Amino acid sequence: MPSSPEPIEAVSQRLDTFVSEQISYASTLGAEAERMAQAGAASLRGGKRLRARFLLTGCRAVERGSGPVPPAIEAAAIGVAAALEVFQAAALVHDDLIDNSDTRRGHPAAHRALESAHRASGWVGDAEAFGRSGAVLLGDLLVAWSDDLLEESLEEIPTAAATRRQYALMRRDVTIGQFLDVAEESAFAVHDDGTHAERALRVASYKSARYSIQKPLQIGAALAGADAAQLDALGRFGHDIGMAFQLRDDVLGVFGDAAVTGKPSGDDLREGKRTVLVAYAREALSADRRSALDAMLGDRTLDAEHIRDLQRTIVDTGALARTEELIAAYERQADRALEGAALSAGAVAELRALARAATQRTS
Repeated sequence: MPSSPEPIEAVSQRLDTFVSEQISYASTLGAEAERMAQAGAASLRGGKRLRARFLLTGCRAVERGSGPVPPAIEAAAIGVAAALEVFQAAALVHDDLIDNSDTRRGHPAAHRALESAHRASGWVGDAEAFGRSGAVLLGDLLVAWSDDLLEESLEEIPTAAATRRQYALMRRDVTIGQFLDVAEESAFAVHDDGTHAERALRVASYKSARYSIQKPLQIGAALAGADAAQLDALGRFGHDIGMAFQLRDDVLGVFGDAAVTGKPSGDDLREGKRTVLVAYAREALSADRRSALDAMLGDRTLDAEHIRDLQRTIVDTGALARTEELIAAYERQADRALEGAALSAGAVAELRALARAATQRTS
């Protein structure tokens, strides 16, 4: 008898089965509908399955006197983890559209792929406008898929209500966080320079930390029947590792190798992201140099030389070093959250390994 697949492989298999069902259904509605479903499938390819890994580990972390996680809960966790990956795909489709990003994971972003499909099909009208409109709707479709898969996975599960509450909090916070990120690119100008780092950290918390690590952990734990103390310990650990994760992402968005990250080096600078790196750099600059930095941020035409100039400024002002110190501080604080917690020792060891992978990565 063949052995069961590893949990993360089972998540991928669940995704494949679900997406195949959705493509089959869409094909009955015509070629255009099937094309949209295929675009949804394409958006799910690749990635680290980070959120799924934290969700599954959060589920296993809940101590129980009767032994390992019951098979029904484990199967539900695999389905909910798959639903979370679909929601992540939706967020990326919308994020790339908002940021006008051309690539994702080394391939055309969804709106660019739809734009190309419009041209290749010989359709009339504005291909770029079609791609953007199609990506809005594709992201919405992926959110619907995520809800469908969540509900399928929670049928007859006694902890379904608690799991739904955590999932709903995750959806709300990341949506607000995404808006805060967009707003900050304009709102920074009317706020005191000394508040910019704090405001950037608020964006990081809601847009990424809660969504990427804290809530996946708590969703998995709620599914396994966690008590308030377990949810609190995992929440504190997850939020701090999530903050370190986002700060690492900010560093890679400025200094990352395009061949590794799948996005052009310095893309966050061209997009005008108001990250902690930028806030720390501005604090160390004179008013004139600060104005010059502000003028360059968000300029889509920045060439490699201008990107290098901005990178040097971030290094020379000590902003990069300060950000690395902050990442390390969040990691230490997260580790303390697990001390003495009533959590599975094996899962705690796995959480620490996942934390290192999330915060010391190069892509």
